[in-house]
Amino acid sequence: GVRRVARSLAYGSHPRQVFDVFAPAVASAERPLPVLVFFYGGGWDSGSKDVYGWAAQALAAQGFVVAVPDYRLVPEVHHPVFIEDAAAATARMAEVAATYGGDPRRLGVLGHSAGGHLAMMITLDRRYMQAAGAPDLIKAAAGLAGPYEFLPFDVAASVNAFGRAPDLLATQPLTFARADAPPIWLGHGTADVTVHDEDSILLDARTRELGGRSELKLYPGLTHEDLVATFSPLFRKKAPVLADVSGFFR
Repeated sequence: GVRRVARSLAYGSHPRQVFDVFAPAVASAERPLPVLVFFYGGGWDSGSKDVYGWAAQALAAQGFVVAVPDYRLVPEVHHPVFIEDAAAATARMAEVAATYGGDPRRLGVLGHSAGGHLAMMITLDRRYMQAAGAPDLIKAAAGLAGPYEFLPFDVAASVNAFGRAPDLLATQPLTFARADAPPIWLGHGTADVTVHDEDSILLDARTRELGGRSELKLYPGLTHEDLVATFSPLFRKKAPVLADVSGFFR
């Protein structure tokens, strides 16, 4: 079985700088498992770890020790604060992973929607994990229906989150594609009208063009929400997203 082994561990002093940890019963100091940090979506202005425990549990059941962090949100903060929080949470999880049977030397990050943006930003733009004191921590990253190239901003969520950034290109994961990045996996539904699959297609193509490692999986007919909903046993028959992303991290 899988259980929540820690609730609201702090990675900073703000009430939203906390994460929960889920682990399979088999995880132990003798048999440490790889670690994943999962970032939920919500347009950078909503979301809660308490609502996504089921997604973290589904990942943990695949043989990972999984952290699901909260992070500070718009309008209280704006770019780049939520990305800095994602990096700080990831670094902190590595520090405590062994306590819960996790191996911090095998750590990956992933996220859905806005969370996919966070996962790719801290993986591709070196500055964030460097600032968090853990520059080489992330060994692999996955994005589920994430926005990676969304200039010019045309929806309120992105205007509010990134509109005041002095360098708009620096808000886009695509800007930081590089040959020496950790391997990435990008999953997207072809029926996604919230974030078009073009975002994943572009980031995958650019990464491979530069000589980096990227894998793209398009799911015919899946919507924006489906990409994480299929983690739930209720919808798992729809598409093997959970199996595909777990296989990539293994």
